[in-house]
Amino acid sequence: MHRRCYVHRVSDNELGMFLRIRREGVTPADVGLPTGPRRRTPGLRRAELATLAGVSVEYVTRLEQGRDRRPSPPVLSALAEALRMTPSERVHLHRLSKSAEGGFTCMGGATPARTVRPTVRGLLARLEPAPAVLLNRLSEVLARTEGYERVAGPVGLLDGGPPNLARFVFTDARARTAYPDWDRVADEQVAALKQGPFRADRHVAVLADELTVTAGEEFSGRVERLPGLPESSGVVRLVHPEVGELRLAYETLELPADDDQRLIVHLPADDATSTALDHLNGRRPGALRVLSG
Repeated sequence: MHRRCYVHRVSDNELGMFLRIRREGVTPADVGLPTGPRRRTPGLRRAELATLAGVSVEYVTRLEQGRDRRPSPPVLSALAEALRMTPSERVHLHRLSKSAEGGFTCMGGATPARTVRPTVRGLLARLEPAPAVLLNRLSEVLARTEGYERVAGPVGLLDGGPPNLARFVFTDARARTAYPDWDRVADEQVAALKQGPFRADRHVAVLADELTVTAGEEFSGRVERLPGLPESSGVVRLVHPEVGELRLAYETLELPADDDQRLIVHLPADDATSTALDHLNGRRPGALRVLSG
């Protein structure tokens, strides 16, 4: 769960978009409703959500269209329950509902953290030879293990000063070769940037404006349709020029709010990737064990 607290004006109707996306992602069967033969609406209809949450369909419409952006906590809880939201989704929903005059953000306009505490560097050293990387809220690469350098360096991800994962994904042509599932990776990068105050944070806004110009619709279109809720774990495919395709299981660990940084640790998701990483690291077979379910 992301720990950045914030209160800001939801100028782009992020709340309405999030509610609509979740409504369209829940099937009638998920909530115990019959599925009729003719359904043009993906997921639940607004009327069905309204009935489940105990509010009027007109109110659901106002929320999704951004004409009401201050639902009460009980209403938010009812909507979250009706939409079967996970704990992290519920936190995100309540965050999106908050607004304050002046666009207050608890980041206070602070410059994105670029200093790495000695204990965090020590932790990275302990993680060798696993590919692990430390990012700030701009997705800048602040520190990494040597294992990460051997994986990410040859594909071009560490070029630039400082290297920036979001900028690489959207503006470097090599990214589409490196990531066979580029669309999914691009979605995750936008969701990560939107996870905090987003454009209420002037530093993130500058990067977002840059990517809007340099990447165009590939970036701006995702901003318009994706909520700021990236996956904290999963499997990413990366094509390495020396060892071929790697399937890397990743886990995202949030550091304390004062650090405003996140640590992403990768482990092999299959035997072939384990063998490939051993080769890159010059280690004996099995130095990084396959992550099993």
